[in-house]
Amino acid sequence: MRATPDLSTAQWRKSSYSGGQQGDACVEVADGVSALVPVRDSKAPLAPALAFTPDAWGAFVGALKKSTTSIV
Repeated sequence: MRATPDLSTAQWRKSSYSGGQQGDACVEVADGVSALVPVRDSKAPLAPALAFTPDAWGAFVGALKKSTTSIV
């Protein structure tokens, strides 16, 4: 089991696509955490974050991009 990284000073960012009426309901990502991509729910910033490897996160984002372009 891996140790949980300290995210108390992490700089969280929301997607540039966030906004409108659902602007509070989005995923936030923290940059600059060594070998991990921390992800949290913006509605619950004090809840535990999920942590992905950069490869896993890249695959997830790539699949989302692919699925959204095939819908349009």
